[in-house]
Amino acid sequence: MKRPLLITDCDEVLLHMVSHFAEWLEAEHGVRFELETGRWSEAMTVVQTGESLALDQAWILLDAFFRGEMHRQTLVPGAVEALGRIGEAADIVILTNLGNEAHPWRVEQLASHGIRHDVICNTGGKGAPVKQLLKKRRPSGAVFVDDLPMHHASVAKHAPKVWRLHMIAEPRVAGAVPMAEHAHARIDDWPTATDWILDKLSEKK
Repeated sequence: MKRPLLITDCDEVLLHMVSHFAEWLEAEHGVRFELETGRWSEAMTVVQTGESLALDQAWILLDAFFRGEMHRQTLVPGAVEALGRIGEAADIVILTNLGNEAHPWRVEQLASHGIRHDVICNTGGKGAPVKQLLKKRRPSGAVFVDDLPMHHASVAKHAPKVWRLHMIAEPRVAGAVPMAEHAHARIDDWPTATDWILDKLSEKK
């Protein structure tokens, strides 16, 4: 029988991102990012004018962060230990929404934190790549972990047999975002999530 499979996001699941992004935005670009809103389209304002930043400009700055500032990101507490435990029983794939050109950056970044697992880059919903992973690996069971509700909806549509765990490791964002409608559970810390994941990986859904 094939080993079970954990498919996990990176930012705000394994590595903190938005808090470091916010610090960089204000220090380097004079843009305030209000983490607590939980809504990117409304979260960025120009400090000097108070005007909302246009969404296309927000995406440009986000791309710049990933191209040049990923070294700022820090580990989510308990993530490495959790992956160590889970890795004894299951295969692990990190499915991250970055362009393919970022693959070596993300692999190197994660390795610098002691995380060495397969990394897949993706754009758009994560349901289709999860479905492809299941087809390729044929695991005995699978769990998907992500911070964004849209990806839980996508996986529920394309790979409904996968257990779905909603996790937001940044407390200021977690408090503003309710549990994803299409997730099976919401757990925002790895020590608690590990037992849930291991339990679900041992089941067949």
